[in-house]
Amino acid sequence: MAQKTTAPYFRQFITKISEQTNSTSKSPLKYLGHLVDYIAGVNLSIRTKILVSLCVVILLMGITNVVSMIQVLSYSRQYDAIITNITTANSINGSIKSDIDTEMWKIVSGKVNFSEGKQYEILDTVNAKVEWMMENTDSHRARIKLDLILRTLQTLREYVDQMGNNVAQRSTSIENEAVLEKIHFATSVLDEVIQNYVLYEVSRTEGQYRVMREGFVRWQVFSIFLIFSAVCFSVVAAWSLSRSIYTPIKKLHDVTTTITKNDLQALMTSENVDEITELGMSFNIMIGKIKELLDAKIKEQENLKKAELRALQAQINPHFLYNTLDTIIWMAESKKTDRVVEIVSALSNFFRISLSKGMDWITIREEVDRINSYLTIQKMRYHDILDFKIDLDESVTENTILKLLLQPLVENALYHGIKNKRQGGTITIRVRRKAEDEVLIEVEDDGIGFTPEKLAQLRAELDDDSGEIKLESGFGIGNVNKRIRLYYGKPYGLSIQSEYSTGTRVTLVIPAKIEATT
Repeated sequence: MAQKTTAPYFRQFITKISEQTNSTSKSPLKYLGHLVDYIAGVNLSIRTKILVSLCVVILLMGITNVVSMIQVLSYSRQYDAIITNITTANSINGSIKSDIDTEMWKIVSGKVNFSEGKQYEILDTVNAKVEWMMENTDSHRARIKLDLILRTLQTLREYVDQMGNNVAQRSTSIENEAVLEKIHFATSVLDEVIQNYVLYEVSRTEGQYRVMREGFVRWQVFSIFLIFSAVCFSVVAAWSLSRSIYTPIKKLHDVTTTITKNDLQALMTSENVDEITELGMSFNIMIGKIKELLDAKIKEQENLKKAELRALQAQINPHFLYNTLDTIIWMAESKKTDRVVEIVSALSNFFRISLSKGMDWITIREEVDRINSYLTIQKMRYHDILDFKIDLDESVTENTILKLLLQPLVENALYHGIKNKRQGGTITIRVRRKAEDEVLIEVEDDGIGFTPEKLAQLRAELDDDSGEIKLESGFGIGNVNKRIRLYYGKPYGLSIQSEYSTGTRVTLVIPAKIEATT
């Protein structure tokens, strides 16, 4: 009951929103409605729209977090570098003067030899720390101040070297004290420049803090804008998705109303294909069932035709076999052993290719070999009147052909052409490539030919598109033509040219393709 009570109010709400969005007033809601209509009209599935909307929202929120993290890490790295340099500089400033002055006083007073003093170790340690601070800073001015510290250290090292020379030359105490004064002055200057650097870095820390605070304020404003954009996009996406679902359901409802009037064509409109699961799947299942029934009916008719054609094929081989066996018996009785071997070999090859492990498709070379064996056998039976020639293009030998296409044409040439002429005749078979994707086959004889009336009758039979197999007429040219069209399609078939008392030529064009033959 709750669902039934809520549904009318939901419809009223949708209707009210639609009226406001379709009104002529220039309200923000109208422009928002146009945006919703545009997004809902995008040619994407509902699933894709949901995924895209979710990805956009995640992207907006992710950008907010990622950029904020990058900015925090950047400011933190800069701030840490400054603090580390200040700490290092303070450690130097607190020890360099006292350590160097003490070591040099010990040397001047003779308490420690110059070579045993730690003055160079102290200078090297301080120099390494200053160079590390030089690499750790990103301020040009700080680098200048650190460079000044390094040059002061270099001056101090020169004074220490001078003291070493004096000690080595056993200079007077007055000379040593003069150098010691220079060292004291240099360490004082060093303390001063280090202190100036520390003060500069402290001042820069305050400036860096202000920059960081201003950056965070700007980023907070930008983050609020991104979050607001994500919220607005979520509202628009939710609205457009609801419309994407409601509109197809409404159209599907209209279609069901049309179907009740027995108008099944309404199901074929592309607007009705969507992820509206229950209703959409019902229509898809119904269409699929109808299509399955139609396909099954068509397949049944094709299988029936193929069965009829196979039955006709089975009628050929026994008749041919009986006649050939009679010929073999006659030759055996006549002691023609060589001829018997030849005809049995031809018969064996003929049936080997005819069986072809039950395959319907064989190579053109195999079909031509089969016809060669067939004509060899027939030539032994009709050696006084029959001769044959085969012209095979080697470029088409591996293309496949439907088995038992040529034999009916050759039989017609023999029985209706050469025998009826009652004189010697020749059957010529030509197989060559017509185009890149087609093979041309011709079966020509110089037999009696057809009268104009019979030729017209045969051509009318070839033009018959009824698809009916005439069982009572045997495996004639018309049935061969129907078999070709059944397997290769209507564009293909036989054509016949004949002149009475001159001869007949039957032409066949098939696609140049390769089917599985094993």
